[in-house]
This record gives sequence, C-alpha cells and structure tokens, in this order.
Amino acid sequence: MRTIYLDYNATTPLDPVVQAAMEPFLAVVFGNPSSAHAIGRQARALLDEFRERVAKLWACRPSEIIFTSGGTEANNLAVLGTARALKDRGRHLVTSAIEHPSVLRPFEYLAKYEGFELSIVRSDPYGRITPEAVLAAIRDNTILVSIMAANNEVGTLQPVSVIGQQVRTRGIAFHTDASQWFGKEPVQTIDEFEADLVTCCAHKFHGPKGAGALFVRSPSKLVSMHLGGNQENEHRGGTENLAAIAGLALALERNTTIPAFSRSALAPLIQRLEKQVFAVAGVRLWGPPLEERLANTLTISVEGCDSLSLVAGLDLEGICVSSGSACSAGSLEPSRVLLSLGATATEASGVVRFSVGRDNTIADIETAAAAFQAVVQRVRNG
Repeated sequence: MRTIYLDYNATTPLDPVVQAAMEPFLAVVFGNPSSAHAIGRQARALLDEFRERVAKLWACRPSEIIFTSGGTEANNLAVLGTARALKDRGRHLVTSAIEHPSVLRPFEYLAKYEGFELSIVRSDPYGRITPEAVLAAIRDNTILVSIMAANNEVGTLQPVSVIGQQVRTRGIAFHTDASQWFGKEPVQTIDEFEADLVTCCAHKFHGPKGAGALFVRSPSKLVSMHLGGNQENEHRGGTENLAAIAGLALALERNTTIPAFSRSALAPLIQRLEKQVFAVAGVRLWGPPLEERLANTLTISVEGCDSLSLVAGLDLEGICVSSGSACSAGSLEPSRVLLSLGATATEASGVVRFSVGRDNTIADIETAAAAFQAVVQRVRNG
C-alpha cells in the first residue's frame, strides 16, 4: 500500500538540494564559531555568510536576525524576551485565542507568574482577527501585541500588515508568528509584515527541523532566555548549529520568495478534495473561503465521528492527516482554535485537517477522498 502524505502544515520533507548543502557541516566543517583558531574562524565566516544571505533576502540588517532551534523557541523568545525587556513601560499584553501554543503559553505564563495582564482577542467564526478587535483590546499600558500571520489549523490569513502598522504607530511592539506563511504566501521583504518581531521555522518549507529564525527590528530589546554564552548578539547562548542554519538559509532562498506551496498548483487539489469530502453527509468546513486561507489547507469536522478514529482509520488506509496542530497531537482535549471559532466540544473533537504539498497529485486526492468516505462509514457504523 502506498502512503499519501497530506500533513504538510505539520512538517515537510527535506529538500534534497538543502540536504546536500547541509552535509559538509555534519563532518568536514565542524568548528565552533566562537573558537579563535583557524577551524573556528572558518565556521564563524560561514555563520556570518548565512546571516547575510537571510538578511539580503529579507532586506534587513544581519544584526536583526537571531538563529534559533525552530518556531517554538523563536516565539518564546519574542514573547518572553520582549515583555521582560519592556515591563517598566507597562505590563499589559495582547494576543489572540487562535495562536499556536508556543505563543499562547508564554503569554499565559507571564500573566500567571510574572504579574502581567493579558487580553485575548477572539476571532470571528472564520478564524479572522480584525484590526478593530485588536485595537479595542489595547490599553495605555500595553507593551506587546502578537497576532499570527496564518493559522496552522484552519489556514486563515490575517491582515497582519494592517494590524502591525496600527499597533506600531501607537508605540507598541508587534510580533507575528509567520511559521505557516513562509513558503506558502510570497514574501519579498520582512517589512511586509509591519512587525517588530517575525518568527520563521525552516521545516515548514522543506528546510531542516531544529532550525528557525527570529527577526528583531533594531533597536528593539530582548531579555535572553538562555543563561550561557554571548552567541547571537547576546540573545541566545549556545554553540550555533551550522548544519541547520545552512539548511535554513538555502530553504528560504529556494522556497519562500517564490513559494514552494504554489497557490495556482495546490488550490485545484484542495477544491477537488473539498468537493469529494462534502459528498459525505454531516461534514462542516472550518475556516474562511479558499481565497482567504492557505491554499493547501482544508479543515473539516465530521458529525458522528471523533478525530482519533478518523485519523487512525485514514492512517490504516495509507493516508497521513492530522486532527489540527501537530504540537497538540495526542491531546484528548478539543481543539482550542475550533472552540474559539464557535465549534461545540463535539464538533471540535471530530476535526480532520488535510494540508497538501508540492509532491501531491490529483490521483492522491482521489485516493484520499475515497478512503475518507470509507473510513467515515466504518466509524459511524461502529
């Protein structure tokens, strides 16, 4: 039985060209960039080169880029580091109810343990966060707002440039988690997000796992979360992972300016899949129309079925899908994102997310749709 992978929002296969570029750093170029000898200086020169390449791509300063271990660390550093750096100016924070856990949980930690106040903006039933809703949550002592660029569960594209512009004109720091945006929507420069801080995660666009970056607009200040050395301009202690950084830089160059997830190629696949799954009674779409969401994403709930049974049943048919955020996989709790959109607990517990990629074909879609129909019937029949 052939396996069909339809979970590209969770992770993507490593680009073979990116893999080849990483391999020298796993054996030949092994130096520590902080070492003063020749092998260390070689590693330092390459680290600087990768930073300059990303900066050129984003049209920013090399010093505005912090390499991290991925999106979770970048989000944690953006939220915790900024709030702690600016706490003398105020202690009010704003985010949305549909953020990734690596954004929401740091905010909740600050509110619970460090004396901050937190306002959580709800979305509309399609997962949209409006600029008006964000501005209504802002107070005189607000110091940080974080709104994701594209939702990982239902694919909603947010008007982050509009939100960011209005937040920043009020002298408030703005962060956006763009982990799902890079590689799926075009990015010409980092300024398009109108943000002070932007999160990027390599494995979402055919780069390596364990590699991410946080753009920090100068002269923004962060308090480091790592107590150790002075790497990454004193923002992240620890020896830099050159192999991962090399992969991140090349994956950004190859797969984000012209997105690896081509809307023109993937939208027809999702439209075909949507038509097929809606031939089954009791299926409900979550998220906005396709033109307002990631072109590769289809999230549905199925009446009379639970997510675990659907995902497991499809897996037995060779179809790889998820029940929402991969970072919450295995949780018995209903999707917090779906609940925020107005789903009942039953609906939120019966969700399946299909997310297609550049390797998928129309034949994959037909096979997956047929498997879906068969699995739903089996689950409903007990």
